[in-house]
Amino acid sequence: MTEVDKKKLIIIAGPTAIGKTAASVRLAKEIGGEIISGDSMQVYRGMDIGTAKVSYEEMQGVPHHLIDILDPDTDFNAVLFQRLAKEACDKIYANGHIPIVCGGTGFYIQALLYDIDFTEEEERDDNYRRELEVIAAKEGGERLADMLKATDPLTAAVIDLKNTKRVIRALEYYKLHQSPIAVHNEEQAKRRNDSPYDYRFFVLTGDREALYKRIDARVDKMIAEGLLQEVQGLKNAGIRPDSTAAQAIGYKEIYTYFDGKCSLEEAVERIKTDSRRYAKRQLTWFKREKNAIWIEADKGDPLDDIRKYL
Repeated sequence: MTEVDKKKLIIIAGPTAIGKTAASVRLAKEIGGEIISGDSMQVYRGMDIGTAKVSYEEMQGVPHHLIDILDPDTDFNAVLFQRLAKEACDKIYANGHIPIVCGGTGFYIQALLYDIDFTEEEERDDNYRRELEVIAAKEGGERLADMLKATDPLTAAVIDLKNTKRVIRALEYYKLHQSPIAVHNEEQAKRRNDSPYDYRFFVLTGDREALYKRIDARVDKMIAEGLLQEVQGLKNAGIRPDSTAAQAIGYKEIYTYFDGKCSLEEAVERIKTDSRRYAKRQLTWFKREKNAIWIEADKGDPLDDIRKYL
């Protein structure tokens, strides 16, 4: 596929609380774009506060895709994201507009950008998976995390070890292939150096301490706006704490509080700590994207720099 045949795709990525949403909406209004959420949790209905989901007012009339499309009892993963994001791109192109992927879930974005082949990863060992789920139920997710560290330290170093489902999948993949799933994912990304899109990959960044302060302030705002009530609603709806949705930062900590395993103050502090650690992992992930254009979001208007590359 030649460059002239490729369709345009813009990505605005970066750590949580850096200002991706506002930048993407403003850009979309300028260039005639529509936004595809590149967030692994904003797909869920009823999870607005804890995911910092873009509000109707914040959308400013710009169409958004892959937001509020699934119930919280549904599993969501990179394979499903890739399929739905491709479908959204097709609709946006048909409208004569440009897709703008906005989010911080790096692997999901790579799955779309490089059209990663998930055929091998979708292979399953249901018996082993159930065995691991029993271990998690009896001994906790920390036991599985220790197993992954011992079996596959490479993958353990790059995924969220508190996300039990991801740890189980990593262990299952290693048992099936005797190779780290992180290596497979990286190979897929490298193999797709020639993206099917004419893309610009922007990563918003900024002073680390200032970012951490914004994260802490955002968490306090979430609590004030009713995060506890939102999580209680999920709990009342029968959403289990080990579900994909309940593994989201901000939700799993409040579930722990509701289960009486920590105080509210401890839960809030854990949300802040987990959010800061997640932001650090996001930045580490995006540093591996060789074609990324880094934008200092706290040094003037980020759109001034973005416009230079469009």
